[in-house]
Amino acid sequence: MTHPYIPNAGPEARAAMLAEIGASSVAEFYGDIPADLRPGRPLDLPAPFADEPGLVRHMRGLLGRNTDTTEVLSFLGHGCYPHHVPAVCDEVNGRGEFLTAYAGEPYEDHGRFQALFEYVSMMAELLDMDVVNVPTYDGFQAAGTALRMAARHTGRGRVLVSGAIAPDKLAKIRDYLAPDVEVVLAPVAGSGEVGEIDLDDTFAALYLETPNVYGVIETRGRELADLAHGAGALLVVGTDPIALGVLAPPASFGADLVCGDIQSLGMHQQYGGGQAGFIASRDDERLVAEFPSRLFGIAPTAVPGEYGFGDVFYDRTSFALREEGKEWVGTAAALWGITAGVYLSLMGPQGMREIGETILARTRYAMGALASAGARVRHQEAFHFREFAVEVPDADAFLAALRRRDIFGGVRLGSREVLVCVTERHSIADIDTLAAAAKDALSAIGGTK
Repeated sequence: MTHPYIPNAGPEARAAMLAEIGASSVAEFYGDIPADLRPGRPLDLPAPFADEPGLVRHMRGLLGRNTDTTEVLSFLGHGCYPHHVPAVCDEVNGRGEFLTAYAGEPYEDHGRFQALFEYVSMMAELLDMDVVNVPTYDGFQAAGTALRMAARHTGRGRVLVSGAIAPDKLAKIRDYLAPDVEVVLAPVAGSGEVGEIDLDDTFAALYLETPNVYGVIETRGRELADLAHGAGALLVVGTDPIALGVLAPPASFGADLVCGDIQSLGMHQQYGGGQAGFIASRDDERLVAEFPSRLFGIAPTAVPGEYGFGDVFYDRTSFALREEGKEWVGTAAALWGITAGVYLSLMGPQGMREIGETILARTRYAMGALASAGARVRHQEAFHFREFAVEVPDADAFLAALRRRDIFGGVRLGSREVLVCVTERHSIADIDTLAAAAKDALSAIGGTK
């Protein structure tokens, strides 16, 4: 049956699309989705609301079941972080001329183009790179796209990915690279860093993160860059720009592509939103040609002394090439690029340094406090930024005990492992409160083993 609001929903159009991709049915098209993720039943939806007040009441009831991380003491991170958001970030991204996900067009959206140009310029300075794209949907997509860029650049079909990566991010990378680029996992050493690896001329890239999923900062960057380059592969590094006020940018130790998420730069923790990804490279024309996303630049206009802002090398994008594009790219995160630009301009180099130093110090303080409380801190000798893992007898029981005291103690990584996140928003008193509650919780569930 044709849906009145969905294009190509008619049976003939659907059959033609299935025939084009070689699937006999919609069920076959979705065949790679595990069966346990498919409900196999109609969705449990309420009856339609015929009036707006009833719908509003229903939605408020649903939203009221959430607990905001500002209402309790929260140490949740693992990809979405509780950093302070200056009021000016919300003020600017709520303005009418910016309040949309889209990047606009140069002939009708001059202010948005300039704002995004300023964002990519500041990111390039922070990353010590020449080229930064307009944001992708999130950091997961940025990592997948960066690895696909490396595969196209080298003409190879395998990538080696550090095992010190979040499982959901690894799953997204695998999905994004399938079916033509194989993902091989690299071992993790006892220090929490990338272990000993072998690269040969079948690999397009080595991918590592610093800080990684355990909050550990990689210290073998130059060695790993040399290893990758010796095999003719690229070094792709995932990082968080909030750390680069105190940590050397990956470009300094030889990264060819740097990617990550900008949620930490002025975006609140949200229910699935507030994420946007970046990719950066040197001004290497062959590598720049592999960017599927938009790049914004500045150029003189026909009026002497006047400058304009617009797309650079537009012909390589799917907007220009459509189905012949190397990858499809949307524009659903431009607003967050503008927000991050506001944040970076407000903080400046000194502000970024101060926030980085604060997070480093409080992370180390929290590691010591939880160790004193009886938890076993993993990778204790490594350098950490913002996150660290602790081992407890029962992660579920430990976190439940903390929740009863209105504390979100961290993210469960395994049956006995919890990831704790500490940012500039956490005072020493907050960390002491967590440590005291953790000590009581560990005592109640039998202490460490």
